[in-house]
Amino acid sequence: MLVLVLVLVLVLVLVLVLVLVLVLVLVLVLVLVRRLRDGAESRPGGVQRAGATLDGVKQRYQDTITALGVALAARVPVILWGAPGQGKSSVIESLGAALGVHVETVIASLHEPSDFGGIPAIDPVTGTARKLPPDWAKRVVDRAAQGRSSVVFYDEISTTPPAVQAALLRPILTGWVGDLKLPDGTLSVAAANPPEIAADGWDLAPPLANRMLHLEWSLPADVVRDGFTVGWPTVPVPSAEPAAVPRAIVHAKTLVAAFLRVRPELTTRMPGSSEQAGRAFPTPRTWEMVAILYGTAAASGCDDSVRLLLAAGAVGGPAAGEFLEFARHLDLPEPEELLADPESWTVPVSRGDQVFATAGAVYAAMAADPTPDRWTACGTVLARIADAGLADIAYLFARNWASPGIRPPGSLPSPAQTRALAPILRELGRT
Repeated sequence: MLVLVLVLVLVLVLVLVLVLVLVLVLVLVLVLVRRLRDGAESRPGGVQRAGATLDGVKQRYQDTITALGVALAARVPVILWGAPGQGKSSVIESLGAALGVHVETVIASLHEPSDFGGIPAIDPVTGTARKLPPDWAKRVVDRAAQGRSSVVFYDEISTTPPAVQAALLRPILTGWVGDLKLPDGTLSVAAANPPEIAADGWDLAPPLANRMLHLEWSLPADVVRDGFTVGWPTVPVPSAEPAAVPRAIVHAKTLVAAFLRVRPELTTRMPGSSEQAGRAFPTPRTWEMVAILYGTAAASGCDDSVRLLLAAGAVGGPAAGEFLEFARHLDLPEPEELLADPESWTVPVSRGDQVFATAGAVYAAMAADPTPDRWTACGTVLARIADAGLADIAYLFARNWASPGIRPPGSLPSPAQTRALAPILRELGRT
């Protein structure tokens, strides 16, 4: 019996030793595989996951400065969000040097509401109250008299209390500082640290936040490296054919209108927290901003990543993503081709969003050059839409199409157009 027990104990010991050996072998194999993989990533042609991440960060930075340039070209106020020391002030200074414009830096946290709304004073001649402008606003006007445009850079805006933020609305939105009007063409750019890391930080007031394009700002390591050695990159302000930008903005407004026809609940969506209310969120004002920025970017040849940053900076990421996906899959026909041959178009009855956008694009293209032939062709497109059972869309654009301001002198609707668009023409007294 004792011998049997000893044999069993020996067997158990051997099994345990075997298990330990197998575990050790498995660990060695895993270590070897890890080393081989790390070596592959460090060699040229390897996976380069870290490098890919760095490339993505740099591309994001390049897209952001392009988006900033588009906003400046479109004259949309911008706010740059980022941690301290990310070069927000420096990039605005370099922008001014590159464009040859004056940069007036206003540390918003050091000012009172009267520094933006005007300092009350009594006019000794009339005896009435006036609002005197501060010295920074007078410098902007003086530079304009010398033939130089200005960028007013409102720094540390997230450390200003709500009363000062409210006073900032007027100069940023209207260009008025007290009783002084800033020159036309004066650009507004702001910079802010997130309130949780700013000294005495405040959430941005929703009325102010809803009037600005929000861009996230951070510096990749290689940009910092190159900046210390060969210089910091400049902000490219895109250029486009002057006539192309208004056309592209009209087309973008049509896209926005078609999207909101499908997603009306996104027309206005108020954020659920004060922190979110201090960033981008959708309202009619910011959707118009999307149209202006999207059209300017399209006319300037910017890619989808820049357009996404612009749209997200105006209405927030979720709404912007839906809008760009909608625009990408709308598959609109070329308006000029429809104006050249309106009978060739088959109305996609099941795609009311596409029909709406097509009608808007054709009308906008015609209105930009309302010759008699183009006016008649546009009427044919609208009549075909009405005949297809989508009269509400046709009548929406036909009202302007038949108005005296658009209709070329001597032009009259065809019999087919008169029949299809009779309610609108009757309303306008055209039949």
